[in-house]
Amino acid sequence: MAIIKAKARQDSAVSRVSESGEVYARANRDGSLVIADWKQALIMEGRGFFAKIGSLTTPIAVAGSANVVDADRPDWLLGIPKGTSILPFEIDMQMKPTSATNDNNELDMLIAVDQDTMQPESTGSSTTGYRPYNLNTLHSNASKCYFNITFSGTMTTSAVTDIELAHVTKIFELHTSVGEIWMEFALHYEPKTCPIINGPANIIGYAGSTKGAAMFHQVKWIELPTSLVRES
Repeated sequence: MAIIKAKARQDSAVSRVSESGEVYARANRDGSLVIADWKQALIMEGRGFFAKIGSLTTPIAVAGSANVVDADRPDWLLGIPKGTSILPFEIDMQMKPTSATNDNNELDMLIAVDQDTMQPESTGSSTTGYRPYNLNTLHSNASKCYFNITFSGTMTTSAVTDIELAHVTKIFELHTSVGEIWMEFALHYEPKTCPIINGPANIIGYAGSTKGAAMFHQVKWIELPTSLVRES
C-alpha cells in the first residue's frame, strides 16, 4: 500500500525555498493537504491579465449604432492571436442609462466568442487600444492579446457569435407617472469550469439600451501558449 507523507506546516513551521528548489508538500497537522487554487498559481506565474473600460466615475458610452447592441460595433474586443489560448475566469459588466427613460426600455449585455477569426487590431474606426495589465503587478510577462474599446465604426470583418458565455436582458418600467425607480443592472461571469479559447479568436463584449446608456466593464483571464492546452 502506498503511503503519502508531507511536512505538517499549519502555522509556525511554514517555509519557502528558491525557485526550482526541492520542497515538501504542505499539510495541516491532521494530514489534509494544503492546495493552491489553480488560477492563483498561474497568476503567481505571471499568466493572469486584466483589462477594462471606464474609469473611476467616468463610464464609456455604448458603441452600438443607435445605442443598441450592434454585432459589428462591440463595446470591447479581446483579440487572441494564433498560438495563444486564454481562459476567461471573471468578467464584470455594469451599465446605467444616460437619458430620460420610459416604459419598455430594453437593456442588454452579452459576452460572446468568435472562435474562428481574430479581427485585425486596427479594426473599427476610432478604436482605442487598452494595454492589458499583468495581475501579478510588475511581472515582466506581457500579454500577447490586444484589447480594443470605444468602437465608432464597424469592424473590418463581420463578427460571428459562435459561443455566448453570458447574456442578460431587462425591460425597464416606470413605477409612477412622475418618477423613476432604478435597479442595479450588471452581469457577473465567473464560470465553475473555464472555457479554453484558442487563437485566432475574439472574445467580444456588447451592451446596449433603446434609450442610451454608459458602462464600466472589467475583464480577467489566464493566458497560455496553445501548445500547453492542446496537441495541435
